[in-house]
Amino acid sequence: MGDTPPALLRLCVKAIARTAIILDGYSRLQDVFDLPSDLFDCLLKHLPPLALQKLHEAIFSDMHGPTVSGICDERKRRRYSDFNRAWQLLFRLRWPNQNKQIPQISCIRVQDDIGSCEHKYTIEWQQLYWEAHLQNCLDEASEKALLPAFDGCIEEITMSNIIMEQIGCSKDICNTTREHAKLSYHCQKFGCYARCLRLQNVLCVRGTCELLRASKLQDVTFRNVRSETHVDEACMLLKLNKDTLLSLKFVHCRFSFSGFNKICSSLYYSATSVHGIQCFSVTSSSIFNCEQSSIPSGLLDFLSSGRSLCCLKFCDVCLGPKNAKMIFSTLQESSSGLINLDISDDNIAGWLANVDTMSACFSPLSSSSSSSSKVSLKSLRVLNLRGNNLGKDDAEDLRCALVHMPYLKRLDLSDNPLTDDGIRSLIPYFLEAFEKTNHLSDIKIENCSLSSRGVIQLLESIQNLREPLHSVSIADNNLDRYVGAPLAKFLGTSCVKELNIEDVGLGPLGFQDLENGITKRVELMYINISKNRGRMKAADFVSKLILHAPELSVINAGYNLMPPESFPVICNALKHSKGKLERLDLTGNNQLCKPTPTSVLEKFYFRGKAIVVLPSLLSTAAYDDDP
Repeated sequence: MGDTPPALLRLCVKAIARTAIILDGYSRLQDVFDLPSDLFDCLLKHLPPLALQKLHEAIFSDMHGPTVSGICDERKRRRYSDFNRAWQLLFRLRWPNQNKQIPQISCIRVQDDIGSCEHKYTIEWQQLYWEAHLQNCLDEASEKALLPAFDGCIEEITMSNIIMEQIGCSKDICNTTREHAKLSYHCQKFGCYARCLRLQNVLCVRGTCELLRASKLQDVTFRNVRSETHVDEACMLLKLNKDTLLSLKFVHCRFSFSGFNKICSSLYYSATSVHGIQCFSVTSSSIFNCEQSSIPSGLLDFLSSGRSLCCLKFCDVCLGPKNAKMIFSTLQESSSGLINLDISDDNIAGWLANVDTMSACFSPLSSSSSSSSKVSLKSLRVLNLRGNNLGKDDAEDLRCALVHMPYLKRLDLSDNPLTDDGIRSLIPYFLEAFEKTNHLSDIKIENCSLSSRGVIQLLESIQNLREPLHSVSIADNNLDRYVGAPLAKFLGTSCVKELNIEDVGLGPLGFQDLENGITKRVELMYINISKNRGRMKAADFVSKLILHAPELSVINAGYNLMPPESFPVICNALKHSKGKLERLDLTGNNQLCKPTPTSVLEKFYFRGKAIVVLPSLLSTAAYDDDP
């Protein structure tokens, strides 16, 4: 049978799928299982989620039972694959925008009838479906519980008809009772599939632990936890899942020192002072006392005992320089192989002034290290210090610390007033890092109060490296036209893959220098030149870059005040391009809104999607240069 079944058969299958046969139990399930593969597959494609779940449970709950007797191993594996595809289809139909957030690989086990376990690396769509469904239920329950008129138990909250219909449990299909619509039913029925959940403070109440007792949570995000009651109930949930928990995040929370110490204590394995948390994040929350420069002792103990800790984030938490220094010193002495450290949007100027960067846990900039020294920050790959009010003096102190991070790959110093003097202090580190380790590949120094002089000096220092940089971002610095020619030289010699020069004040003359400086092949794959008011010269540069960068896939040229005559110039370059360009963003160039022949745009597609993104005819978004 082909992919499209005959109309009559298709109607019959849909009718079966909509009846209560499977939903309310069916004594002759063996007849369903014995259907020919093409009919069985067709049935799976039209079953609503709850019906598919019941059928799935029946066929896989007992491989030895009479219900599924006679199914050979190969057929079981094929049936499992059929079910997985059906769950994938249901997931994508219900949450079409979440596909990009799905982990690429998750390990599952498929058990055969002889009791052995075969490990397969694939996405388990059934688990993902019910996990997302349970999150929807919890979100809806939170919204109802937040209403001033709510005065009841969380578990008694009734799910809306929309959610019930989405799983195929509407009143005209099955005998839905009030109990089936309660949050407690959904938690008890599908809680075992939950691995990653986001919980509002109203869910941190007595009874939530019981609702989620079957869950084996690996990733939990708490939002708006503020009272001691919230903390106590959150601790109970953490203790229940401490053996499986890998990632813990707090957003918009407020803790007392004793409350945060309780949180940290609840994460340790039984009878040990060790925990298995890999990622720990606190964002836009209050846990520090900035006035007294004090820090919860439980947090320092938590960081010291985090042998598995690889990702740590404190963002917008009023950290302060003294607390930052205590955290940094603790990490220096810890045994964790930290990979990602994010301390951002905090005022920590001066935090490294008195840190002992020559302590035993540091070694010179080298990929080798003595076996006796601790791993600590030597393993660091990503360091984010955005928005910390770091100045030129901090840059000098930071250089002394950075040279002891031999594996650092990405460095983000954006939104700090480093000035040209600060960048000059860091240039020796950049050169040493590139020459000795070849690991550093991504640099962001956006909005750092830099002038063209400081940036030109940096570009000249890093343009002739043994290994090319992957990305450089100097956006939102007032560089003026004078950086145009040095940028062109940098593009031609550095082999950088991604460049962000958004809003650096190039203007028409800067773009003209850029265009004139490109005389040979450029290795760029991505470039952002938006908000530079380049007018026609910006279009000329784009057209020349398209012809000289055969690997280029994305260009953001928005908000450059391009005139209408820019479009034919760009189209002409697109006609002669190598065919790898995926996206050319011209958003914000409102003069290009004038009608363009459809036949012209239809020529420029990449894998079924339009390459050129034009400003909307109905766009009313203002821009700085608009009158």
